[in-house]
Amino acid sequence: MFSPQGPGLRELAVQALSSVEHGYDLLAPKFDHTPFRTSDAVLDSVTRALTGLGPFERGLDLCCGTGAGTDVLRAVCGAGVTGVDISAGMLAQARRRELDRGAGTGAGAVGPGVDWVRGDARALPFGPDFDLVVSFGAFGHFLPRELPALFAQVHAVLRPGGRFAFPIGAPPPLTSPWYWALLGFDTAMRVRNALWRPPFVMYYRTFRLGDVLRALEGAGFEVGLRALPEFGRRPDGSPRGRLVVATRAAA
Repeated sequence: MFSPQGPGLRELAVQALSSVEHGYDLLAPKFDHTPFRTSDAVLDSVTRALTGLGPFERGLDLCCGTGAGTDVLRAVCGAGVTGVDISAGMLAQARRRELDRGAGTGAGAVGPGVDWVRGDARALPFGPDFDLVVSFGAFGHFLPRELPALFAQVHAVLRPGGRFAFPIGAPPPLTSPWYWALLGFDTAMRVRNALWRPPFVMYYRTFRLGDVLRALEGAGFEVGLRALPEFGRRPDGSPRGRLVVATRAAA
C-alpha cells in the first residue's frame, strides 16, 4: 500500500492519535509517497475538464496539502495561483517541492508562481479575489454539518462568475471490497474519536453527492456536473467519476 519511502506503522499510529493539523505536520515529509495523495490520473482528468471551461485568471487550491492540485491551476490559470492549508508542515513540503521543481528545470516552474498561505478553510483569509477554486481529497476532514459554512466561505472568495470545482467518485457497490474497506475505516475512526482526544476527523463515506449539491445550492451556487470520461461508467450507465462545477452568479 505504501512505497518504501512512505511512513511506517508506528509513524501512522502516532499521526492517527494526533489532531488533524498536527497529524499532517508529522506526515508531510512522506505524504507524497502514500495513497492519500491525489493520483495523477485524477489531476490530469480534472485539468482536461477545466481547460474547456476556462480561461481563468486567479486560482485557489483549497486544503492544498503538498501542492498536487496547484499543478492543475497552473495549467488553466493565467495570472496567479494560491494554495491554502491549515498544516504548516504540508505547506513547508509544498514550498520545498516548488523549489525542487525550479531547480530541476533550470528555468523555474511552468505557469504562474504559487503563493502558499496558512489558513483554515472554514475562515478563509481572502476577499473575492479568485476566478477558480479547486479542492482534492480534503472533504472527508469536514463533518456534514460543516459543509454549508465551508461552501459559503468558498462563495465569498470567488469573483462573480467564478467557479468552484472538485472531483467526486461514485460510491463503490456493496459487493466491492472497497465498500467494506471504507466502511471499516470510517467505523475505526468513529471509535477512535469516541475514545481519544483531540479528534482526527477523516471519513470517506460522509461526503455524499446529494448532500453536497444541496449544501452548494444553499450557499448560493449554481451547480452542474460533468462526467470524467477517463474513469468509465458503472453497469447502470452512470459515470464512475464526476466533476462538480459550482458557479457564483455573475450578477
